[in-house]
Amino acid sequence: MILVTGATGNVGGALVRALADAGADVRALVRRDVDLPAELAHGDLNDPKSVAAALGGVRGVFLLAGYDRMADTLAEIRDAGVEHVVLLSAGAAEASDLDNPVSRYHVESEALVRESGVPWTILRPRTFMSNTFQWADQLKSGNIVRAAFPDVAVATVDPADIGAVAAQAFLADGHAGQVYRLTGPEALRPAERVAILGRALGRDLAFDGFTDEEARAEMEAAMPKPYVDAFFGFFAEGHLDEATVYPAVEQVTGRPPRTFAQWAAANVAAF
Repeated sequence: MILVTGATGNVGGALVRALADAGADVRALVRRDVDLPAELAHGDLNDPKSVAAALGGVRGVFLLAGYDRMADTLAEIRDAGVEHVVLLSAGAAEASDLDNPVSRYHVESEALVRESGVPWTILRPRTFMSNTFQWADQLKSGNIVRAAFPDVAVATVDPADIGAVAAQAFLADGHAGQVYRLTGPEALRPAERVAILGRALGRDLAFDGFTDEEARAEMEAAMPKPYVDAFFGFFAEGHLDEATVYPAVEQVTGRPPRTFAQWAAANVAAF
């Protein structure tokens, strides 16, 4: 039995489906009833005792970073005899500025997992292709996409590929103690992704990049300022490399990572 936390998210959902397709027994930790090919257990990652209640018969746990009392949750996982934890971290764990709150919570979560006494695998994906869904409202009302950091190329990764790597970490030997940097096969700037999405949609789309001032105003309307500063550190100031393409997806799964064009073609209905 594999317990998947974050099972209603992009990666957790993909992992549940990958494990179920492989014939594995899957238990999904959820806050409410949902339609998943898994046994459901109600709980919350901020509540270690609710996680503990879902651990009966579990040999592996897929864990998200940054939740409250994570050390207590990992102690429950260890005491339940779990054999393997796969942590969804992020490339932000490699950024140099630990005053950056995004980097800090990933670094701290990784340290707790390493010190937990349970064999572990750490996944460090770069930006998700599914973040493109934030353009959907703009494209439902026009053919222009406006977005931040127009000159920054990112090797975005399909969450389904992250889920596939996580599934292999549970189902095959040799992944304990490994840190996997997960990317797609190419680094693309926002305008290039817009053009690819336009071809998938059969529409002539245009891209208009925000200035840094415009981007900051948009982002501060949606999230706390320390997190806005974090993303400016990553992308405007270059504290995080998300352009380098890594081979881990193919090495672990035996197939190339999906391209952004493939992702766009599979998700046209959302736009």
